Amino acid sequence: METTGTRALARRSRAHWWIVAASFGALLGLLAMRVLLTPSPNGFGTHEQLGLPPCRSMDWFGIPCPGCGVTTSVAWFADGELVSSLVVQPLGFVLGCAALLGLPLAVLATLFGRDLGEDLTRLRTRAWWMPAIAFTALAWLYKIAVTLVA
Repeated sequence: METTGTRALARRSRAHWWIVAASFGALLGLLAMRVLLTPSPNGFGTHEQLGLPPCRSMDWFGIPCPGCGVTTSVAWFADGELVSSLVVQPLGFVLGCAALLGLPLAVLATLFGRDLGEDLTRLRTRAWWMPAIAFTALAWLYKIAVTLVA
């Protein structure tokens, strides 16, 4: 027997359910980082625990790449060390927040009748990509400054 609620859920776009699944995956990834990774005390290099090579930018130029410290920051976030996460790399802190809040917000959107796929197509891309790129660039400059001072 189909109820009004199940019909409403069925009307969500495929993109909506992909967004919900991605939110679930991000939260699982955050939990996995909590279990599998120990944040590097020097602020970068945690990704090497996953078998990845060291940052070539640090080796070649002595400055961090735009992603330096993100894994370490998210690992600190997953450990509940929010201040350490923010200090190590602000971009990682924001990604940790997104991973933590994404699924609850997606579930709430679903319960309140939103279709996240439709909402995403209505967003003006430039309205959120440009600030995201600017924030990433500022976080990178911050990481460079912190690394050079240390």
